[in-house]
Amino acid sequence: MDIECQSDFIKVNNKLYPCTVSVAMDLVGGKWKAVILYHLRDEEKRYNELRKALPGVTERTLSMQLKQLEEDELISKKVYGKKPPLKVVYSLTEFGKSCTPLLNAILGWGNMVAEQRGEFVKGE
Repeated sequence: MDIECQSDFIKVNNKLYPCTVSVAMDLVGGKWKAVILYHLRDEEKRYNELRKALPGVTERTLSMQLKQLEEDELISKKVYGKKPPLKVVYSLTEFGKSCTPLLNAILGWGNMVAEQRGEFVKGE
């Protein structure tokens, strides 16, 4: 059953969107947001653990995406300690956990695309 927008616009966090798909894509869309959320779905991770899990992302991009996900309340950031080196840990919020079925669907679809139209390649 399709659910259509019930008005001309949706307002979330003081932003106007033309439809609910736009809201969802603003929150989890782009090259890295969904991937970051996927890597946090089962356990919290430190910044360097995420860097290793995302070898193609730059430090600047990862920092910006983490900040945006935190602002959108999809992830939380906990800082341990008062002076360097600080321990910083990222985890999904309850709101972030609500997108786990979406992430699993994207994973399944990505696997199907890889099997049908591409190939899995081992890193060197």
